Amino acid sequence: MSIDESDDGEADRNALGGELEPCGREPVTGYLRDGYCRDVDGDVGEHTLCAVVTAEFLTHSRERGNDLITPRPEFDFPGLEPGDRWCLCVGRWVEAADAGVAPPVVLEATDESVLRAVDLDRLREHEFDPETFDPEKFGSEE
Repeated sequence: MSIDESDDGEADRNALGGELEPCGREPVTGYLRDGYCRDVDGDVGEHTLCAVVTAEFLTHSRERGNDLITPRPEFDFPGLEPGDRWCLCVGRWVEAADAGVAPPVVLEATDESVLRAVDLDRLREHEFDPETFDPEKFGSEE
């Protein structure tokens, strides 16, 4: 399995064009469970977007049939809590954005391949800001 589609030894790039930063290690995330939201051959879900999950997003995701709350040890999945950083499937994030419940995106830890599906301006609208982030807040309460 190749980590980098080009396999030319270059570092993975983030959505801003810089070196891809880790998304999360507690819990450890990424298709390869290495902490990175890399573009990996064989990852049909494209777990390349680093998000800081919110209660609102987790509830929405579970209602749509993708339970990210319940631990699934057989898949090395600890279950998520609001405030956790996690590599999301691009399509799932777009669905959440269209529904108005997209979690904030950590652009420095989001693989540049996401830009094939989502415009950078749209990602910037949802950029993670640690100063204002409240993982328990629901968008409808603002």
